[in-house]
Amino acid sequence: MEVGRILPTEAAVILNVSPQFIRIAMQQGKLPAVQMSSIWTYHISEKLLADYSGKDIQAEPERIRGKRGA
Repeated sequence: MEVGRILPTEAAVILNVSPQFIRIAMQQGKLPAVQMSSIWTYHISEKLLADYSGKDIQAEPERIRGKRGA
């Protein structure tokens, strides 16, 4: 996993919403995203997610990824 990269599935766990909620919010411009032709590439800003959620975003992906390996 790329350091500093937060996946939509991880952001969904952090915010307690579905991954589809994250993707749609990004497509609607409510969260940052980049669209390349008809394909969406999602980039989730650690800082903006931390500001929004009030959580330690650096610790959250490690906690979430640790659950996957368990």
